Amino acid sequence: MPLTPRDMRWGLRQGAIAGIVAGIVFAAFEMIVSAAMMGAEAFFMPLRMIGAIALGAEALDPGYSLLTAGIAGLIVHMVLAIIYGVIFGEIGAALRGPVAFIGAGSIFGLVLWLINFYVIAPILFPWFLDANPLVQFIAHTFFFGAVLGYYLWKSHQRSGLEQPL
Repeated sequence: MPLTPRDMRWGLRQGAIAGIVAGIVFAAFEMIVSAAMMGAEAFFMPLRMIGAIALGAEALDPGYSLLTAGIAGLIVHMVLAIIYGVIFGEIGAALRGPVAFIGAGSIFGLVLWLINFYVIAPILFPWFLDANPLVQFIAHTFFFGAVLGYYLWKSHQRSGLEQPL
C-alpha cells in the first residue's frame, strides 16, 4: 500500500509522541530494575549514565550533582526517544495490525540495543558496558520497542488509517 503525505505526517507526529511514551516506560523499568538489583541508591544510576553522554564520565561519580546528571540524563534520553520514535513512526506508517506494529517495534528495539551497546558504547560511552546485557535486551526490546509499536498501533486505529487485514 503506497504511503500518502497524510501517512507521513501521522508517522512524524505520532512517532514523536510514541517515543515519549515508550521513553518514559523504558526509563521507569531501568530505574526500578537498577534499584532492585543494586539497592535503592542505584535508582538514579540509569539517568546518570545517560547524562554522562552529554556531561562526560564524571557525571557517574556519586559526588557529582545528582540534579545536574539527572536532568541531563532526562533530556538526552527523551531527545533520543523522540528521534527513535519518529524513525519508527515513519516505518509504522506502512504497517497494519497489532502483530505488525508490536512485532516491528520489538525488532526495532532489539536493533537499537545491538547498535547502542555493541557498536556505539564500546567506542564512545564505555560505562554502558557495565550494564547487565539481559536487562538491556529486555528494556530495549520490550519496554521501548514493543511499547512503541503498541502505542503506534492504537494511535493508528484512532486515526482512521488502520484498515482491517
